[in-house]
Amino acid sequence: MKIVEREFGNYDSELVIEYTLTNDFGMSVSCLNYGCVITKIIVPDRNGHFENVVLGFDRFEDYLEWSPYFGAVIGRVAGRIKDAQFQLDGEKYLLAANDYPNHLHGGQKGFSSVIWKTEKIEQENMVGMKYFYRSMDGEEGYPGNLDIAVTYLLSNTNELSISYEARTDHKTLINLTNHSYFNLSGNLKRDCSEHILQLESDRFLELGLDLIPTGKMLESKNTPFDFNQGRFLLSGMKSSHPQIVLAGNGYDHPLLFKKSGENTIMLSDKESGRSLRVTTDQPCVVLYTSNQLEGPFSISGVRARNYLGVCLETQGLPDAVHHPEFSTVILHPEEVYYSKTKYRFFSNTIGV
Repeated sequence: MKIVEREFGNYDSELVIEYTLTNDFGMSVSCLNYGCVITKIIVPDRNGHFENVVLGFDRFEDYLEWSPYFGAVIGRVAGRIKDAQFQLDGEKYLLAANDYPNHLHGGQKGFSSVIWKTEKIEQENMVGMKYFYRSMDGEEGYPGNLDIAVTYLLSNTNELSISYEARTDHKTLINLTNHSYFNLSGNLKRDCSEHILQLESDRFLELGLDLIPTGKMLESKNTPFDFNQGRFLLSGMKSSHPQIVLAGNGYDHPLLFKKSGENTIMLSDKESGRSLRVTTDQPCVVLYTSNQLEGPFSISGVRARNYLGVCLETQGLPDAVHHPEFSTVILHPEEVYYSKTKYRFFSNTIGV
């Protein structure tokens, strides 16, 4: 197992480094010290052909100009916060309204657009990167100095694990996730519409016109949001369900797991034979089928278009600070925030 690094660009007079982690069986994960961005995940198909299964750019400048959070760590709070404000203990905090009039994915910069300190991890059966960042009190409007550590570990079982740990010196909000766009066809040969998704969830959050949860938890049975037996993503994208239409003819919704603790998500592409098993300790996954990806840019030579990737954003519930009935995203000084999500790749398929 090995780690190879190369210069990838410059940002705010600092060097941007790409680290490539490779296991003994040829799987590799490439990631930057900028935003903890995962630029590539190279895994085999059923015929042993190694190809990239995430969306990313070959040039750093494209991340600055075009990236819709490709592969980045999102924080302090993933998703939207309504009206870019919240209250804690009677005090009002104003955030950056970067998705006017709302706050999105941590603000103007957020954790996805900063340089992190790094430390290599090299073990006999595992290699990885540990990232460190201090978010200062008042950054993007959030209270408290927040110290964050994010760890990427690649094993010889073709599993990438991502763990998050944070501490604060003042009551604050935190809800971290990774925003990778997966496409198991390999090298973007097809879009993700024929991918099959399966997970145990019987409810999803209703979204308003601003794509922020209304607070209602809707039953998924007999709707395009029922993935318990597995379904093609296309079956939802083509649906006339009002929530699908509202989100731009696709998914951009938090799916709530049936049980607390560890939950599993399966994503597969029958044609390539690749499957991805995601295991998480988070209460929901935001399923986003890149309904708004179309634009005047290319991704590794492929023109950007809708449905080219699928995001599985394991996290706490979006806009939870405005919904007391949701699980909390408040972190106290005496607490440690910790979460972990694992991504294991296989060369097989699941049925529908």
